[in-house]
Amino acid sequence: MVVRRVGVSKREKKQTSPLDKVLYGDCLSQLKKIPSGSVDLVFADPPYNLQLDRELLRPNNTRVDGVDDHWDKFDSFANYDEFCRAWLGECRRVLKPDGALWVIGSYHNVFRLGVALQDLGYWILNDVVWRKTNPMPNFRGRRFTNAHETLIWASREQSSRYTFNYESMKAMNDDIQMRSDWLFPICSGPERLKDEGGRKAHPTQKPEALLQRILLASTNRGDIVLDPFFGTGTTGAVAKQLGRRFIGIEQDADYVKAARERIVKVEVLDDAALETQPSKRSEPRVPFGTIIELGILKPGSTLFDPRRRIRAEVKADGTLRYRASQGSIHRLGAEVQGKQACNGWTFWHYERNGKLQPIDVLRDQAKRELGLVPAPIVVAAE
Repeated sequence: MVVRRVGVSKREKKQTSPLDKVLYGDCLSQLKKIPSGSVDLVFADPPYNLQLDRELLRPNNTRVDGVDDHWDKFDSFANYDEFCRAWLGECRRVLKPDGALWVIGSYHNVFRLGVALQDLGYWILNDVVWRKTNPMPNFRGRRFTNAHETLIWASREQSSRYTFNYESMKAMNDDIQMRSDWLFPICSGPERLKDEGGRKAHPTQKPEALLQRILLASTNRGDIVLDPFFGTGTTGAVAKQLGRRFIGIEQDADYVKAARERIVKVEVLDDAALETQPSKRSEPRVPFGTIIELGILKPGSTLFDPRRRIRAEVKADGTLRYRASQGSIHRLGAEVQGKQACNGWTFWHYERNGKLQPIDVLRDQAKRELGLVPAPIVVAAE
């Protein structure tokens, strides 16, 4: 690919830190300058290789402003695959061991990207369908209206302890687990950047709402987010607003200019607004035995399954006994259900005031007594 160096300052060559900057140039050459293991998350919106061979016209014979830019054209599928494996390989190199990557595509390229990800050692976590509320119609009437794009979320490797703010996503979705089909409109209105002639500054500008959900779900404040196909800077704008750091790479000088002008206007949310619900996985670990040691549950107490069909006795060493079997809350919980595994904190219940509650409630009490989490705020009645 030929890179135009029009309208970009010579001072870029002297830049030492890529953080919160838009790096102008070919993504592969710029990626090689980023240190290994230095990035928390990659969001990539690569060329889709749409293979358009003619102008797309509406029924009234007006031209559709589609993606026909030079950066979306490749000589062959093999050429496109080689390019994708190269940039995906570099992204994997710069990711931290517990880092992750999101890549978005259409039916033209997302399946090729999925194969490349798995071949390179990434571990696919989810595919997410972005359903568009206002998709572009199929003007020729020869196919279904293409009303979605697909995102692939993958960790650097299978053993990566990637970030997933599950509780925040659940709270955002009215306390229901967030599903893998997301409904957003395509970028339009005041959010859509325009050039001096009033045309779209970028043909595939993504909505900020989409990036906001991705970053809230899979990053924390201060994390470094890399976008190797930065375009007009949606990733950087959202990252800055949410208190994340970003690195953008873009080879088109006009896009670089638009992105920089856009991001400088973004205001960071204040600290209180940036607080998200902490993940239980990140909280301090409290074993069940500590519940006994603190006297929150006493040896000899009875625990029940959710339907009161099983009664297990609490032992002084933190194990449970049911009939001839004895073991941890997890092992015994799995055994009495005939399962391979069990989360004993949610399976076993204790009785209080005639009602059953999961013992997970007692773990929260133990954390407060140990000073591991702040005590709840009590508001006095007026």
